[in-house]
Amino acid sequence: MEFTSISSFLKYYERMRERTNKLIAVIPEEYVDWAYKDGKFSIADHIRHLAAIERYMYAETVQGKPCKYLGCGKELADGFDNVLSFFKESHFESMQIFNRLSDSDLQQQCQTPGNASITIWKWLRTLTEHEIHHRAQLYVYLNMLGVETPPMFGMSSEEIIISVEKNI
Repeated sequence: MEFTSISSFLKYYERMRERTNKLIAVIPEEYVDWAYKDGKFSIADHIRHLAAIERYMYAETVQGKPCKYLGCGKELADGFDNVLSFFKESHFESMQIFNRLSDSDLQQQCQTPGNASITIWKWLRTLTEHEIHHRAQLYVYLNMLGVETPPMFGMSSEEIIISVEKNI
């Protein structure tokens, strides 16, 4: 998918973020610091990571500034409510920065933290891919914990099968 206008990217990204928000909304507070194994991201780490990467890496880079991402530890936000607030506030700040981009800015180059040159629209596409990756991990975590998760696009696989079987 190529983004040729900033408005089309912002609309797409906000719809994608809505799916992430729906998933985060079902996380029970008592599981926020749970990880499937020592040394792996907890649920809170995933949420802080999404927030910090978006704000301190992607939003900085599209402005031609160096990456400021330094991790996703509890020093950023600790506790359920603080983690959720950090996630929302970071997204708000990032969207303000992304909203300042013009359509022609999307065709400009930026430097990644790895010092690679990439077109800004492609860099923003990797932001969406990154979020999808971590949202999938959150789905797995929550399913391991027996938490009912929202379907991605309105119906679960089982609901689709039932609907098809009714029409056969």
